[in-house]
Amino acid sequence: MKFIHTADIHLDSPLVGLAAYKDAPVDLLRTVTRDAFTRLVDAAIEESVDFMVIAGDLYDGTWKDYNTGHFFCREMGRLNKVGIPVYLLFGNHDAESEMTKKLTLPANVHTFDARKANTFSIDALKLALHGRSYKEAATFENLVSGYPAPVAGWLNIGVLHTALGGYTEHANYAPCSLAELTAKGYDYWALGHVHEHAILQKSPWVVFPGNLQGRHIRETGARGAVLVTADETGIQSVERLLVDTLRWHVVEVDASQASTMQEVVRLAGQAFESLLAETPESIYLSVRVCIKGKTAVHGEMFGLESQLREDILGQAAGQGTDRLWVEKVRLETEPAVDAAQLATRSDAIADLQKFLAEAPEDAVLLESLLQDLRPLLDRMPLDVVRAVPELDAIRTGDMAGIVKAVTPGLLAYLATSN
Repeated sequence: MKFIHTADIHLDSPLVGLAAYKDAPVDLLRTVTRDAFTRLVDAAIEESVDFMVIAGDLYDGTWKDYNTGHFFCREMGRLNKVGIPVYLLFGNHDAESEMTKKLTLPANVHTFDARKANTFSIDALKLALHGRSYKEAATFENLVSGYPAPVAGWLNIGVLHTALGGYTEHANYAPCSLAELTAKGYDYWALGHVHEHAILQKSPWVVFPGNLQGRHIRETGARGAVLVTADETGIQSVERLLVDTLRWHVVEVDASQASTMQEVVRLAGQAFESLLAETPESIYLSVRVCIKGKTAVHGEMFGLESQLREDILGQAAGQGTDRLWVEKVRLETEPAVDAAQLATRSDAIADLQKFLAEAPEDAVLLESLLQDLRPLLDRMPLDVVRAVPELDAIRTGDMAGIVKAVTPGLLAYLATSN
């Protein structure tokens, strides 16, 4: 027997902040969650699985219209034609949408009740699936205690959308513990809500498949579902089933040995070449480049972030493929000459260093800077301002933070120039 366990699909999830990037592949990014789900259905048919389990957050909250639901119905219709049933549990994002509750789904889709836990049985497989959907998005109740006892002599699967505790980056919905899941006596726990793939335990199996498709730079690496194989003795294997169509990566470039900005750019190009070589050709790559290290080039790159990004975009284009997009370039380098060394100088740079060290405490100076810079923001779209930390700092009035942020680079640039 084989089945697919998936969760956190977030169909048609919007990708925010794209207006900040004129060269972003908007059409591709707009459809990635659908593309990944279609590939999952393709895999289910190719593997001839016995059923599919969706452990919550199929949708991404309230839909703009019924188009999202209609897409899901079409994909379920494909599974229905080949006799593959689907067991669907609604999570916190699904519970936000009234349309979720109103749309009539194809006959092969079985939805877990939101009022109390219920069980679906597949007699031919001697298998029972137990689960409870969310009635409200913010569900802080421990749902496990209300799940029924396992069916004796059968394979028992618990389906649950939960933070499980310990995952601080996720809202602590339906909290419970591994000990509580183990005590229930089920063979496999099909979990959802946490977007990172994790096999937390094998006796019984407790599995987060991770989300189906990464949607932003905080969801890096391969994404997908899991393919579970079982026989009359229990669960035999749990394998990752990668179906993402776009993959987010952070590429770190060590600039510590570079002596020019051109060398840094070439290092980025080499990193692109390696990443493309190890990634399947069917995957599009969205890359954030982080330039790091204590380097003599720190001063040379100060104020040239825009030029640096264009040069690195050129390295991406030079790979001869259209499946690599540079989402952002971040400078996280440090000057080769530190503040203590600069302070020993007896010139204008040392005087400037002293002035800049005192500037964050000078309220009059900071207010004057804010009044000079704020008009620039009035001519920029808000999402662009929020996407650039320095501009957002001006918007919030954090001029002291800006002075502290630019001081090392400015001093390094002047020291290098002199």
